[in-house]
Amino acid sequence: MSDSTYDLIVIGAGPGGYVAAIRAAQLGMRTACVEKEASLGGTCLNWGCIPSKALLDSSELFYEAKHSFAKHGIKAQVELDLPAMMSRKDQVVQGLTRGVAGLFRKNKIDHIRGTARIAKPGVVEVTSGSGTATLAAKHILIATGSAAIELPNLPFDGKQIIHSDQAIGLPEVPKRMLIIGAGAIGLEMGSVWSRLGADVLIVEFLDRIAPLMDREMTTLLHKSLEKQGLKFKLGTAAQGAKVEGGRVKVQLKTGDQTSEEECDVVLVATGRRPYTESLGVKEIGVEIDRRGFVIVDKHYATTVPGVYAIGDVIGGAMLAHKAEEEGVAVVELLAGQAGHVNYQAVPNVIYTHPELAGVGMTEDQAREGGREINIGKFPFAANGRAKAMDVNEGQVKIIADAKTDRLLGMHILGPRASDIIAEGAIAIEFGASAEDLARCVHAHPSLPEAIKEAAMAVGKRAIHF
Repeated sequence: MSDSTYDLIVIGAGPGGYVAAIRAAQLGMRTACVEKEASLGGTCLNWGCIPSKALLDSSELFYEAKHSFAKHGIKAQVELDLPAMMSRKDQVVQGLTRGVAGLFRKNKIDHIRGTARIAKPGVVEVTSGSGTATLAAKHILIATGSAAIELPNLPFDGKQIIHSDQAIGLPEVPKRMLIIGAGAIGLEMGSVWSRLGADVLIVEFLDRIAPLMDREMTTLLHKSLEKQGLKFKLGTAAQGAKVEGGRVKVQLKTGDQTSEEECDVVLVATGRRPYTESLGVKEIGVEIDRRGFVIVDKHYATTVPGVYAIGDVIGGAMLAHKAEEEGVAVVELLAGQAGHVNYQAVPNVIYTHPELAGVGMTEDQAREGGREINIGKFPFAANGRAKAMDVNEGQVKIIADAKTDRLLGMHILGPRASDIIAEGAIAIEFGASAEDLARCVHAHPSLPEAIKEAAMAVGKRAIHF
């Protein structure tokens, strides 16, 4: 590895990092991306978003084949082939990570394998098996992402007390699985292994699941998941665990009551922490907050000139698409353009069945902000396409400003919510009103018709409900 000088060095090749590198190259910058792992794509492509969704889709097909096909006049003998399912998941991951490598070649980005350390502003040292190289750059972008939080009283052993990266590769279906944390990761992984035959208990410290989403919608999701066989203990803390005789005994506390649950595998899904280990940021003077997040200004600049940061490492919603948008924004700002991210228009999705998606304000947020609001709802049970698909659960909920009718939030629990929430993101980005959505012509029969009807319901004029 020879010494080189770049316009931009990106540290980390996850969605934020690799997208930033590609956009920088498009804008004419000489760009390098340093990644310590063998494959590009970061946690999202290798252990997170992509493999988990592959397993969610496969497990959903398996579940439907066992429980729903007969309704459609399809008779089938169903048997699980877990190695084949895992192999398909791995093939999906490999195809996408290789695709990122191809994009690097296409855009003439130098992919440098190794562990990066910012020695000083404008200088990055990269250590690999072949030694240490010193790279110089006008700008350095930290895009190192996050890692799973390990609880002090439940240290990971990689086999029976695991984190989300390991939950996508279990060699067999556990008879009983306990999940600590009822956020997106816990609910999604719980869904996968429950569909495949595990008895799943999800423990959550708060009084509700998916606390970042709209409360009414999460209540509906909770009921749906319980009908599917998942069990929940809310308002409960995990206080410790011990492995005995091949089983894990987990000590729980609910209020003043203590109990013990025995299981085969414990998945700790209590959140993620920013990854800055050995990066050298503190040593060069980059300011870090008390939770370990890198502090940046509105242009993603750290407190050290020439050093920028995006994605999970700066906090906010820990979402791949949020990191991507920040990566594009910071690079365009460096190029003298008007890079910007509208955080109110960033959707959030939980890929359970039914899916839960939201963008903009929740009802609680709008009311706590002192806004007068109007709400429109429309159930998928009254949507023709949903009925034809036999996916009747859930609803669309639209929150609009009572004075201006401007769309403040959209929340969808139902089929393909992750796809159709894009309509809400676009509407918020362009400052649309509920009336605007209600006036848009939607194809019939289609799932997004539920959005039109919910928008009409804001003005108390829904047609089909």
